[in-house]
Amino acid sequence: MCTLAIYVRALAEYPIVVAANRDEFYARPTSSPGVLDAAAGIFGGRDDVAGGTWLGVNRHGLVAAILNRRTPEPANPARRSRGQLCLDMLHADSAMAALEMLDRERAVAYNPFNLLVADSRHAWIANNHGPEVAVTNLSAGVHLISNLDLNDPTCPRIAASYRLFAELSSKDAPQPAGAEFCDRLRRILASHDTQLDPRNGAFGNSLCLHSDAYGTRSSTLVFLDLSRRWTYLHADDAPCRQEHHPYPARELLSPR
Repeated sequence: MCTLAIYVRALAEYPIVVAANRDEFYARPTSSPGVLDAAAGIFGGRDDVAGGTWLGVNRHGLVAAILNRRTPEPANPARRSRGQLCLDMLHADSAMAALEMLDRERAVAYNPFNLLVADSRHAWIANNHGPEVAVTNLSAGVHLISNLDLNDPTCPRIAASYRLFAELSSKDAPQPAGAEFCDRLRRILASHDTQLDPRNGAFGNSLCLHSDAYGTRSSTLVFLDLSRRWTYLHADDAPCRQEHHPYPARELLSPR
């Protein structure tokens, strides 16, 4: 159960900010963030099992992320990788172009997902919870995504943390992408204090998860500035154990 917060045109100098924890089985092989497609200018983490990504950015100022939705049935291994769908979106040059690509996808081709795509002008989230892929446009402000519905107030993880994320978009908050701002984001993502969600079984419901076989594997902060340049910070472990360190996405993904 991953958690993602996105600031959509909520911060004056950064039209998009994403703060995300990736929760996954410890045994699933994963590569640290790097160039996923040099020709297309795509940068992000790589799932070494299916070859896709859970979160990435591109040189056009586009970010895409995918979260698995909660479902009572086990995932169908015959369906296409959800991470490959996320990687597909990153070959678009805008959020609206990615939406046109998504229109060609069938809901039943994938196990249940929440897919986020955003640039400086448009942001949307799609899910295949029903028979068709459903898309919701994101208004300006702060939005939280987990394995339930967008900003779902019945999710204790979202209910407990939304205010904390929203406070960072107030006029009294520290400078976005600065050390204090990033440290406050990290402290939210590293929290173990969120009320447990009884629907989440043995995995618990804190933002930073730890169990014997499954938990928070990594954490990422990305900032898109007004020049469509990315600041990409990543912790290759749970954020309670490792700080976010800068990765060279800005230099590698300069707009063309």
